[in-house]
Amino acid sequence: MNSSSALVKLKSAPELVKLRDELDARGKRLVFTNGCFDLLHVGHVRYLQAARALGDALVIAVNGDASVRGLKGEGRPINNEADRAEVLAALGCVDFVTIFSDERVTNLVREVRPHVYAKGGDYTVDSLNSEERATLESIGAEIKILPLVPGKSTTNIIKKWKS
Repeated sequence: MNSSSALVKLKSAPELVKLRDELDARGKRLVFTNGCFDLLHVGHVRYLQAARALGDALVIAVNGDASVRGLKGEGRPINNEADRAEVLAALGCVDFVTIFSDERVTNLVREVRPHVYAKGGDYTVDSLNSEERATLESIGAEIKILPLVPGKSTTNIIKKWKS
């Protein structure tokens, strides 16, 4: 897959709304997840494969660069948002990718209205941001928490590299 074919998967919020509505009309489910995905590793890949299995199409909302800096601190992201989106789009289990600039994904979730919202096991339904959770509940999204792959995280990779 070259970069142009991976970028075909890159969609704007209005395009995702249309895709979601088309899936819904056919009785199909859109799965939505989000994150920084700064250094793609096996934990990410297994998580995304499990998320994709929850429905008929998977969209990943990638935190923009400023958002990652706000969440993770200076020196992050290691890879810029366009590169992170392209790498994710190249995965077979990923149907669509979008980049969002807000610190929280709440506004995008409200707009797209996914059928299923997946998060990694470092979260619980109770630990989700309260506004994000309220938005998910108001649109009727099913919230699924997927298990982490033990010891596989970007933070662990960075710690190992620094030592």
